[in-house]
Amino acid sequence: MPCHFRLRIKSLLSLACVVCYLQVLCFGFPLSIFFIVINEFCERFSYYGMKAVLILYFKYFLHWEDNFSTAIYHTFVALCYLTPILGAIIADSWLGKFKTIVYLSIVYTIGQTVLSVGSINDLTDHNQDGSPDSVALHIALSMIGLILIALGTGGIKPCVSAFGGDQFEEDQEKQRRTFFSLFYLSINAGSLLSTIVTPNLRATECGIHSKQRCYPLAFGVPAILMAVALVVFVIGSKMYKKVKPQGNIMLQVSKCVGFAIKNRFQHRSKEFPKREHWLDWASEKYDKQLIAQTKMVLKVLFLYIPLPMFWALFDQQGSRWTLQATAMNGDFIVNPILIVIMVPVVDYLVYPLIKKCKINFTPLRKMTVGMFLASMAFVAAALVQVQIDKTSPVFPAAEQTQVRLINLGAAPATVQFQPQLPTTDVAPNEANCLECLYCAHSLLLLLICYFHFQCTGSHLNVTYFEDIAPNTVHMAWQIPQYFLLTCGEVVFSVTGLEFSYSQAPSNMKSVLQAGWLLTVAVGNIIVLIVAGASKLDKQWAEYVLFAALLLVVCIIFAIMASFYTYVDPNEIEAQFSEEKKGEDKKDQDDNEKEAEADSRM
Repeated sequence: MPCHFRLRIKSLLSLACVVCYLQVLCFGFPLSIFFIVINEFCERFSYYGMKAVLILYFKYFLHWEDNFSTAIYHTFVALCYLTPILGAIIADSWLGKFKTIVYLSIVYTIGQTVLSVGSINDLTDHNQDGSPDSVALHIALSMIGLILIALGTGGIKPCVSAFGGDQFEEDQEKQRRTFFSLFYLSINAGSLLSTIVTPNLRATECGIHSKQRCYPLAFGVPAILMAVALVVFVIGSKMYKKVKPQGNIMLQVSKCVGFAIKNRFQHRSKEFPKREHWLDWASEKYDKQLIAQTKMVLKVLFLYIPLPMFWALFDQQGSRWTLQATAMNGDFIVNPILIVIMVPVVDYLVYPLIKKCKINFTPLRKMTVGMFLASMAFVAAALVQVQIDKTSPVFPAAEQTQVRLINLGAAPATVQFQPQLPTTDVAPNEANCLECLYCAHSLLLLLICYFHFQCTGSHLNVTYFEDIAPNTVHMAWQIPQYFLLTCGEVVFSVTGLEFSYSQAPSNMKSVLQAGWLLTVAVGNIIVLIVAGASKLDKQWAEYVLFAALLLVVCIIFAIMASFYTYVDPNEIEAQFSEEKKGEDKKDQDDNEKEAEADSRM
């Protein structure tokens, strides 16, 4: 054997030994897993960092009012969770998970960059007055950026977690379960860091002609992190276990379901014998394995029907709860911190204790508890809102005018309003000037008034005072609602990801992940529908409405879950594989017998 071949073989063996050694150091995890986790951390930093200031960007930069900002915010989030279907189709039927993640990550990075450019105030501030001359251009760039982001982040969502699950062997179920917890922890670690960093970046002032809130930096850093996520993921390319796409499985499933319904309808008379399952009516055209896999997928998708209501409440953290916080006193981040703490606490303390108590805490029971906790979180939010409303200032209603007069002079003064307004006497106070506050239609106008007297001396003494004091309800009162929602998220979302993967056939994992993410999109659409149709003028009443809706859905889900039978897709597929091998062996034996008979003749 030539020397250079021997050296190459030795190098390959050495590399294999190093990889095996590193796997031992990493507690038996495939080394590729850590590239995926780091990639997810950076991507989630990018997404949540941008999302943390998005509604503030709508309100204070684009000058949209609260309800419209909330509507656009939830529309964007819904779009982010609708596009996973497209990503799943591309991954499972065309490019495979790896290439889908790479290509859509490029689209994602471009979207973040466009959004950052669109937030540059000086881009259209040609007259240098501090305001953009063409708001339409900023809106257009922002919307294009958000659409590209939604396409990118949504497209890779069902692929990344499923791609990570693909790295494990069939006998590594425990490691796979730990991976999903670690994966979710990386999501929230990225979220935690980004929701601390990007609001502070926004708070800084930047600009060429005038200093403004620095949205370009707040959006630019997430764009850089998305580029880092892409680079890290590509670096691990040689280590990944890449499952080849197996055709347009979603189209096959749709055709199978459609044929079964059509065939059943055509044979609906009593003369045709009933079949065990309605999908068995597709057996005339489709093989038994595809029908069995479709049954597994539809069973899980049926359970998904009530789940959007959980996300309808959960995603209001970034809209209604953020706006609630702006009416409170204080400034701190709650949810990501609690997530980082609660994931290991639940995994390594709560679940083992429940197991020791011999309670069969199945995945679907965990999800039911999560929904209940989220419902209670909105009850807590309603109680906080009641306290906020008690201390909020009362503004004039439509067609009303409120006038407040404060006499800071040394002597009594009389103010005559013209025309056709009554004369008002104002008692003296401490200073030498009369000051009046005019408030109409939520517009506050502070006037320095000189009626019937002048300030003493040659100096004007101005005394600062607060007519409307800051809200005294501290943001710490939001901790109970965030704690309840975080606990609900841990037992609902982490479990849901694992459940979706474990119950999915090998060739439909991305499809089922997309179905799981689709429930998030529907949840955000529910927010738009319920908030728009409820006609409730009190925010606390809307919180109670959402809490009641989720509680009802939680009961329905618990009933549905009690009828679900857990399956092992690998075991079912192995049975079909054995049957197929037996049939192939039988066909081979028959062919050999026929060939032997022909040779004798």
